[in-house]
Amino acid sequence: MLPDLPLPMRYPVKRIRVIFALVALVLSLAPAVAQVTSPGTSQITWQMTTEYPETNISGIGLVTFASRVSERTNGVVTVTNAFDNRLKINSGEMPRAALDGRIAGGDAFAGALSGVDPVLGLSTLPFLVQSAEIARATNLRARPLYEKALAARGLKLLYVTIWPATGLWSERALQGADDLPALNLRAYDTNSSEVMRAAGANAQFLPMDAALAGLKEHRLNAFLTSGDGGAGRKLWDFLPHFTAINYAMPVSIAFVRNDVFAALSEPMQREVLAAAAETEQSQFALLAHRTSENYARMRDNGVAIADPAPQSLLAALRKAATATVTAWETQAGADAAAIVEWARQQ
Repeated sequence: MLPDLPLPMRYPVKRIRVIFALVALVLSLAPAVAQVTSPGTSQITWQMTTEYPETNISGIGLVTFASRVSERTNGVVTVTNAFDNRLKINSGEMPRAALDGRIAGGDAFAGALSGVDPVLGLSTLPFLVQSAEIARATNLRARPLYEKALAARGLKLLYVTIWPATGLWSERALQGADDLPALNLRAYDTNSSEVMRAAGANAQFLPMDAALAGLKEHRLNAFLTSGDGGAGRKLWDFLPHFTAINYAMPVSIAFVRNDVFAALSEPMQREVLAAAAETEQSQFALLAHRTSENYARMRDNGVAIADPAPQSLLAALRKAATATVTAWETQAGADAAAIVEWARQQ
């Protein structure tokens, strides 16, 4: 007769099965923020995303941020980026995707975040700023409002990227206001779609992927976006004309969930914020020559650039913008309206 065995040894097969099941469960629940323990330190990975290509100004920002974070934290914090909407999460969906744990954060086009809070749409207001310096100063004033709006939803602002001025890509050259009714146009947020419709165009707000599909299916014949956005997507394959209406100098906003940032030690938090500040400065420096570089690339690919834009076209758009800006000021509140008024006076 065999002696009594300790309980753990009586059913070794069953115990092994339980261990394997637990291991499989842990692996299946791998989060967007991974943490691997090694002797003396913890390695943390943040999954971030953008719906734009790696060569677009938004993509360049994430590449720069990842590099600076790795350097400053000696590899303790790693940022893994997904470009070109590889994760199928567009800008407007990024806050929810972060809160759901699908990503740690991302770089989102701010106009698409206006549904989260109207103040996040400030940079896409039409004809408010006409230079990079005024755009920078305006966004610095608005930054506390951006931070507050994101924090209320469990998100932390990292850095802001100012884009080159928005123009109109079109299938045919635009001679003036009379050409607007012929445009089936992709707008990049709710406000711009309202402005373009008020001016006579058939406009709708579409995420980039949906807009590109509409373009390829010939349901669209115009895009509201910058030379940067258009060049990154090779819009010249369908829209060989660009009219420099200088509609806005919008921003994209990079953020992460509050809890993943709070999980870092205080020294690591300081390094990540320093990396974010360096990225923002680098992005602004990039802006200085971005328009001329985009124009050169566009011309090399057969794009005819109308700069300046026809006066009747600009006049029609500015007139159409008035009601939209007024409505936005009411929704966004007195502090945001005061920033708009300051920008107007510059």
